[in-house]
Amino acid sequence: MGASDWARLLLLSLLWGGSFFLIAVAVTGLPVLTIVALRVSIAAVLLWLIVAVTGRAVPRDRALWLSFLIMGILNNAVPFGLIVWGQTAIPSGLASILNATTPLWTVIVSGLLLSDERATLRKLVGVVLGLGGVAVMIGLDSLAGLGHAVWPQLAILGATISYAFAGTFGRRFGAMGIDPVVAGAGMVTASSAILLPLALLVDGLPGAGVPGRVWLAVAVLGAVSTGLSYLLYFRVLARAGATNLSLVTFLVPVSAILLGWLFLNETLGAAHLLGMALIAGGLALIDGRLLGRRARA
Repeated sequence: MGASDWARLLLLSLLWGGSFFLIAVAVTGLPVLTIVALRVSIAAVLLWLIVAVTGRAVPRDRALWLSFLIMGILNNAVPFGLIVWGQTAIPSGLASILNATTPLWTVIVSGLLLSDERATLRKLVGVVLGLGGVAVMIGLDSLAGLGHAVWPQLAILGATISYAFAGTFGRRFGAMGIDPVVAGAGMVTASSAILLPLALLVDGLPGAGVPGRVWLAVAVLGAVSTGLSYLLYFRVLARAGATNLSLVTFLVPVSAILLGWLFLNETLGAAHLLGMALIAGGLALIDGRLLGRRARA
């Protein structure tokens, strides 16, 4: 990846890392499934507004919309549902570590299905090193629950595998020359078509007493942490590939911890710094350019 792609990936991790703060506010007044449905729906409205204002063409091809639907299922509906269900029974720290296995599955899936993203020993070692960094940073005591509540843990892993297939499947949009704004709008629209009826069926309509700060958190979550983030998502996916895009799951905990340290006066300890160093080493191995320079030298 080039420097601009790393910058986009870092910004994407900040947007998704900041979503933890917004979700923490939103869940105080709304059910989780309703939040997820509103999140993708608000993102869809924002992205279609951008399409309209900028004069981009609205796709009419049924096959393309079928691809948007598949992408929405793989990247939103399935993983969001599995993660929500899984986190009802396991601690968030363990869920975060399991979620960070996404690059490992992406290396395997993209290596099998994409000719230009073959799995290598260097990539696998880098993924394992980065995953270890996430575990150290979040806290190795989070692994104490591993082996208990097996089905919820498998649900989180199922979500990460779904993300891996989504990244691999989404490569086709870049190859087809689909604009990232249109690709993002199509995907979250398809996700909304699935999640909105489901949320209404399960949760019903929100009550009248939902605080304004909850609605504000949901609005920012949908517009910024979802809508704008998917512009970066599809751009990085088209330019750098599924494996490199999946590395954002290593960077999201880093962003969340740094934001907590900067704005919430949370402690930044030695374990956090060590974990970040391990993640940096894993990213360098997967990227490969630093090793290439040393070899040439």
